[in-house]
Amino acid sequence: MRPGWRPAGRRLCLLALALLPAACAVTTVPDSGALQRQVFDAERSFARSMAERDHAAVTGWLSEQAMFFGGGQVLRGKAAVATGWKAYFDTAAAPFSWEPDQVEVLADGSLALSTGPVRNPAGQVIARFNSIWRQESPGVWRVIFDKGQPPDPPR
Repeated sequence: MRPGWRPAGRRLCLLALALLPAACAVTTVPDSGALQRQVFDAERSFARSMAERDHAAVTGWLSEQAMFFGGGQVLRGKAAVATGWKAYFDTAAAPFSWEPDQVEVLADGSLALSTGPVRNPAGQVIARFNSIWRQESPGVWRVIFDKGQPPDPPR
């Protein structure tokens, strides 16, 4: 044992070494503005896929666990949603369109809500959509829940 090196000092030193990684860990706070823009962009691309009549692209925005509510039924899973939405692609023009007007992201960046008007081909608001997006990997957002509702009353 080295002179002046006491067992209590050694334990304190070992404790400090054990805690060093935790003390050095950097906690990154997600940039909520950047995440919000990502979800706005994802929602707009999702809607553009419908306008461009690209069923495969629409399907690509769906999480494997996606659940879409509409017409009194729930479509559960990516395959069921893709099959259920296939009928919307039978015509040359999209039967409806949508755009986000609000996006909110959880502080940890894991989930987001997007909402906005749904319009018929004449541009009239016929409903309001509400979608929950999950960040499945950095910068990759997919829809996990989607449900429409009656349009907001006029203000």
